[in-house]
Amino acid sequence: MSDNQQTALPAPVEDDGDHPLTLAVLRQLVRHDWSGLPGTTVVVLSHDAEGNSFSPFATFGHGRYAPTDTGQSGAIYPLAERLEQDQQLRELYAGRIPDNAVPALALYPLG
Repeated sequence: MSDNQQTALPAPVEDDGDHPLTLAVLRQLVRHDWSGLPGTTVVVLSHDAEGNSFSPFATFGHGRYAPTDTGQSGAIYPLAERLEQDQQLRELYAGRIPDNAVPALALYPLG
């Protein structure tokens, strides 16, 4: 669904940190909750849930995410389209992508 097709806003965001953030909620935050922030506001990523270290958001990637057994962390795997285009990736990830991997937007810190 494109941004223009989205008609209903997600429920208000509670910052309890107990669930993964979806793209729909992120869109709400950017368009509504954070719309008054200056464009020069730096976006930073925390190293861990306790906020022990921070680094500026630097880049992103599209892939598939699969959580570990705890569900607190996991791994990113290439999208099916990328595997179709790249023989080396197909060989590298042959049989290694978990069935529970879902589409994901990965955000990477600067450092």
